[in-house]
Amino acid sequence: MQADNHIKDNLRKTIKTFINVVPIIVGMLLLTSLVITVFPEQISAGLFGNGDILDTLLATSIGSIAVGHPLASYLLGGELLGGGVGLIAVTALVVAWVTVGIIQLPAEALMLGTRFAIYRNVICFIATIIIAFLTVYTLRFLGLS
Repeated sequence: MQADNHIKDNLRKTIKTFINVVPIIVGMLLLTSLVITVFPEQISAGLFGNGDILDTLLATSIGSIAVGHPLASYLLGGELLGGGVGLIAVTALVVAWVTVGIIQLPAEALMLGTRFAIYRNVICFIATIIIAFLTVYTLRFLGLS
């Protein structure tokens, strides 16, 4: 009998948490869709081509905001490479796209705590830049790029 009450209490808490999170998730999805829709127009305006460091910072920033599915990032990365964007910038964008989540920050903070969410995003942002340079320079060193 006491176990049944415990299960019912946990179920009520779960439903209440889910109801509180739904508006944040819907808002996050709408904002992500908006950013992704505007993003290709900005590429054609010539954002990239300012050197590896600036391109990497810009791509990491864009990828941090325009969070999406990993498969979509590969398609976008291929289009960017085809459009003449450098490999370091494309690598940074793809890694940031799937690891950093500025748009998802409110939902993440609600579920995991604000401090954790901010630290995770800052660490992932810095790691993205490092990973992009290490990946491309490793490929160049091996003669694969």
